[in-house]
Amino acid sequence: MASSLVTSSQPNRPPRPNLAFRRLRGQRSPAEFAAAIRRAALEIGEQVSCDARYIGRVEAGEIRCPNYAYERVFLHMFPGRTLTDLGFAPRSAVRGRRTRDTEDAPPTCTANPANATSESSGACEPYETQNPYDPYHPHDTYEESDVLRRAFMTGGGATVAAASLGPVGLALDAAAAQRPVRRAGASDAGALEEAVRRIRLLDDRHGADGLYRRAAAPLRAAYALLDAGTTRQTTADRLYSGAGELAISVGWLAHDSGRFDDARSHYAEALATARMTDDPGLEAHAFCNTAFLARDAGRPREAVRAAQAAQRVARPVGSARLMSLLALREAGGWAGLADRVGCEQALARAQALFDRGPSDDDPEWMSFYGEAELEGLEAQCWSTLGDWPRAARHARRAAELQDPHFTRNIALYTAELADDLARGGRPDEAAVAGMRVLDLLEEVQSSRIQTMLAATARVLSPHRRASGVSAFLERHASLPRMV
Repeated sequence: MASSLVTSSQPNRPPRPNLAFRRLRGQRSPAEFAAAIRRAALEIGEQVSCDARYIGRVEAGEIRCPNYAYERVFLHMFPGRTLTDLGFAPRSAVRGRRTRDTEDAPPTCTANPANATSESSGACEPYETQNPYDPYHPHDTYEESDVLRRAFMTGGGATVAAASLGPVGLALDAAAAQRPVRRAGASDAGALEEAVRRIRLLDDRHGADGLYRRAAAPLRAAYALLDAGTTRQTTADRLYSGAGELAISVGWLAHDSGRFDDARSHYAEALATARMTDDPGLEAHAFCNTAFLARDAGRPREAVRAAQAAQRVARPVGSARLMSLLALREAGGWAGLADRVGCEQALARAQALFDRGPSDDDPEWMSFYGEAELEGLEAQCWSTLGDWPRAARHARRAAELQDPHFTRNIALYTAELADDLARGGRPDEAAVAGMRVLDLLEEVQSSRIQTMLAATARVLSPHRRASGVSAFLERHASLPRMV
């Protein structure tokens, strides 16, 4: 928890809302606008981990000037406009990050814009602008602690995903883990939140297998920050929320790569953090993932109870989309119990809640949850119940609807489709879908998907004479074995 709070008689100057940027969003929700920004980034070869929280902070005026990557994306999206037209302050007017050692030196900008890949990196792109009236953070608002500075910076990665982990902003080596750190500040909370976004972004694109072990260091760093304490309650709340979300993200990487015991431990840690801080959103998220894990681990009754607990604590959050996802988690548990009626009722509730549409109350971690995910999770329910044709219809629709940004999910839904087709007596179509998954596995590393594909290959093995099946089986057999 945070240490004792302090108050100041000096005035707090609130940030000025960015109304121009809010007008550009129009009728889209923050999550939808963030998705549009990510797509625009891909069009010009940029990589930004934009989500609903980032949009909210821009619109609130907390981010006065974006980093170079975001600047290029925004100017691509809105040609003919300047950053000032978009409601941002001129770069020259925004103070850069300064360290204690150089606090008397003038601020300098990053020499190479290519190095400023995250929203909080680059000397002249503050994640949060400095408040000159804050007596407790007079000079080092942007200084990151030694624990935070080098996350994922250990030696060269063997995969694209591992190589992409460099700029996350949280670090912890063995020596740093034992060193005391200064009191945590707003910049540390920002770096922690950025680490969560980066991990989610990389998982969306590449899957969990190449990320899990490297993600453990930032999680240790996050809890070191909590232990260091902070002087401001708002910063403490952000740190606890960020640490809990990071524990869930690392737990998911363990979950998706088949390390169920590790995942259970991380989810329990997040749940404990949520309860210590009375954070219903975090608690609902932890229960949501616990339900998913229980289903995958063959404990369907636990999945139902965890999903129902999540729905109880999530009601104050006010997000219909969150309640929809939690109803789907419950449906998965009922399917595992072979309770078709219970499953159908939960699926109907999930669809009705989903149809209410997105809202500003939707948690930022739910950016993956759209119509494609709804279809994909329903496909898994019907597959568990043995209704292969119905499962295949939903899996096919999920793969067709999925945003190209979520490469891992496209591979997952297509693997589900291949398995449903194989078990439904359509081996030739299953082989075609399986080949698409094999293509995607060149950029996605997921034990879950490889396990599904191996099961499909076993089902197809007696049908080698069917069109395309032999070629699929031979190519699948040439895959490197999972370790």
